[in-house]
Amino acid sequence: MKARTRAATLLLTPFFVLFTAVMVVPIGYAVWLSLFTEKQSGLGFGGTETVFTGLDNYTAALGDRAFLEGFGVLLGYCLLYIPLLLAGALGLALLLDSALARARRFFQLALFLPHAVPGIIAALIWVYLYTPQLSPVVQAMDAGGVGFDFFSPEGTLPSVVNIALWEWLGYNMVIFYAALQAIDRSVLEAATVDGASAWRIAFAIKVPLVKASLAMVGLFTIIGSLQLFTEPLILNKGTGSAVTSTWTPNMYAYTAAFDRNDYGLAAAASVLLALTAALLSFAVTRLTGRRKAGTARKEKTA
Repeated sequence: MKARTRAATLLLTPFFVLFTAVMVVPIGYAVWLSLFTEKQSGLGFGGTETVFTGLDNYTAALGDRAFLEGFGVLLGYCLLYIPLLLAGALGLALLLDSALARARRFFQLALFLPHAVPGIIAALIWVYLYTPQLSPVVQAMDAGGVGFDFFSPEGTLPSVVNIALWEWLGYNMVIFYAALQAIDRSVLEAATVDGASAWRIAFAIKVPLVKASLAMVGLFTIIGSLQLFTEPLILNKGTGSAVTSTWTPNMYAYTAAFDRNDYGLAAAASVLLALTAALLSFAVTRLTGRRKAGTARKEKTA
């Protein structure tokens, strides 16, 4: 027993050291930093001094309309992006898993390749494709009578969602495809023998059996959506788009820190965003756990 305890301690120690160094310490420092602010002494001619302000930075962030509007943008982004991502990735995975699919490896690689492109490069590529004077896509749309301004207030959110889908659709498709490959083939063969159609096998058998993967991808996608930063930041730089410097909470914190040099406010905004992500993760996990428990009870009853 002691040998097992020593072995477990030895194996887990590097993880806890790394976790403390890259997670606990930075979060603790951010919380500490959010309780202070920099103020100039005298009439503004003296130097700056760090002053303890308690929760004033949190009050300032929550009272700032730009910060709250950033959460509204995130809500719209999640409502548009998450269903499209889950449905698209699962649909592609089901298609590749079907017996009708050909050249599976080629399509897996082709769909996964966009994820290998760094986010900032992907955003730059799409900015080029969104720019009317440069983009052959926009020119073709205009020639066909389909005019759409990707940088307008109405087009900005779909533009960002499109970039994110291009980056992450193939990655999540691979996760769903791996989950589908793990399904016992005898179950599918039995359904085929019983006369079930391909559509019924896909949505009545395969999809329920990969619910755990759906929940995991959904949870990670929610957390990732709250961290939306790179794509709108690129759209904000010199494109004339409707994306402002405080379009999302992450951009608000970035602007507060590096444009206004208000590190206390930036830290407070970051902590509030982290708390939101934690609460949403907890809610999704609890909801998923209750559904699993309900399904298990039904199976026992049956």
